[in-house]
Amino acid sequence: MDGESCVKKAYEFILDGDFEGAIGWFEMAIAADPGNASYHYKCSISCARSGKWDKALECVLKAVELDPGQEEYEYHLRTVQAKLLVIDFKAMTIGGSVEPPSAIEMLRRAVELDPLCFEAYYQLASAYLRMNRFDEAVEYAREALRLEPQHAETVKLLAKARRKQRLRKIRISRQN
Repeated sequence: MDGESCVKKAYEFILDGDFEGAIGWFEMAIAADPGNASYHYKCSISCARSGKWDKALECVLKAVELDPGQEEYEYHLRTVQAKLLVIDFKAMTIGGSVEPPSAIEMLRRAVELDPLCFEAYYQLASAYLRMNRFDEAVEYAREALRLEPQHAETVKLLAKARRKQRLRKIRISRQN
């Protein structure tokens, strides 16, 4: 079967909500035409939708290698890299009450790579709140809410950060 026929089959699976099946067909398209950057890119998209982030990265890197300068591929590469940084952050900080500076830098890098990565902003706000850095917590919670205005946990986080920020200001003013 040629690559285009495999891609058509993959899209049938996508329409049925079967991303795993679609990935299989995209892999067959890649096997049929390994030099076709769009097949690698499309496979990466399906992998990302399935939460297979390492495979998504592998595929999009190949797409970028085969067709450098393709903005769509480069944008997707940055979003996948940002997601992987958030995943690494979560793994690094499981059970910890205060995040190491390197973990915070991972999230800042994720935001640089993908300014629309809600999860990176939310995690930054949460981390800064745990570190009693309320100004930063408020700043990142606001950004997270700008991206997902109805996210209830972020609304609560922002309210808590603002409350603690106000209490700190009151405490400081009483000391002076």
